[in-house]
Amino acid sequence: MNQAARMLVGSAETTASPLADRRNAVPALVLDRIRQTYGHVEAVDEVSFSLAHGEILALVGHSGSGKSTVLRVAAGLERPDSGRVVIDNREVCSDRRFVPAEHRGVGLMFQDYALFPHMSVLANVRFGLGKYGRAEADRIAREALDTIGIAGLADEYPYALSGGEQQRVALARALAPAPSFLLMDEPFSNLDRRTRDLVRDETIATLRRTQATAVLVTHDPDEAMRFADRVVLLRAGRVVQAGPVEELYRRPGSLFVARFFSEFDEIEGTVEGGRVRSALGDFPALGHGDGVRVTICIRPHAIRLGRTGIGVTARVLSRRFLGESDLVHVAVDGLARPLHARLAPEIAAGEGDAIGLDIAREEVMVFAEAD
Repeated sequence: MNQAARMLVGSAETTASPLADRRNAVPALVLDRIRQTYGHVEAVDEVSFSLAHGEILALVGHSGSGKSTVLRVAAGLERPDSGRVVIDNREVCSDRRFVPAEHRGVGLMFQDYALFPHMSVLANVRFGLGKYGRAEADRIAREALDTIGIAGLADEYPYALSGGEQQRVALARALAPAPSFLLMDEPFSNLDRRTRDLVRDETIATLRRTQATAVLVTHDPDEAMRFADRVVLLRAGRVVQAGPVEELYRRPGSLFVARFFSEFDEIEGTVEGGRVRSALGDFPALGHGDGVRVTICIRPHAIRLGRTGIGVTARVLSRRFLGESDLVHVAVDGLARPLHARLAPEIAAGEGDAIGLDIAREEVMVFAEAD
């Protein structure tokens, strides 16, 4: 490299870093106290969160929780009753201003893919590149298809593609214009399980590789945990808890949050002398006062089964093979409902057998509510 070239490179590095730092310091998206009603129904109530550049965020909740409405407000497809939307430090929605979707620089992906059947794959991806000349739009579209790994489908038509291939085309089309961020509304829900897992993993890998910024709407907690850096959980239009995925899983703020992210057994207990007394033994009260009725939540992998004499005695009600482990239902004296646990196939315990049951105390959660 000659000295002039080195000077150019050095100059570019000197000026690029502060710009990059400033860009990273500014959130890609800010939603501030968004409220949206439909008639007498309050779909979204004071929802606020931000999205950092390079971050993948999952907006999760049960059907009707307001997830898709929040996404449509962020995209500019709906104008909220109140609140602000800011994209890259530019206010695009407030009581004074509303910038429509086509001028927000946001990529959109929906579960129906919305591909044009009369256009080739290349033409579908090129559709959102109207500001470029034909040759440049073709180049960008082919580059996007190559990034997703489907360059060989450029001349095909949507009707000739599988569901997984159509989803990949939709992703290429959304990423081609280099949007500020990508909004994805249940994009994998129309795929069968095996294809969904494959396409979802490929999509995650692509977003990570391209350092894309994205919001995923999903009702599937497993998908949220696999996909996102951070989660915002909605209930009845309100944010219940937000934070890193592991935080919501390991330290849920309420029984509702715990139930959303985990499968577990729930048993009742009462706090006495700083301990929770139950049919399975005593557990730490975790700050709950004496006399309080609590719900004890125990994940299946926290239930350890072995020979009798370990922990409390249980009786095997049923055992079903699930591959790497068996699902076992056991009855314990004093509990109205059976517990379900995972058991290694090599452990011999059949229906009607007595078995020892112990609990990994660190995996137990206690909530003073019966939500």
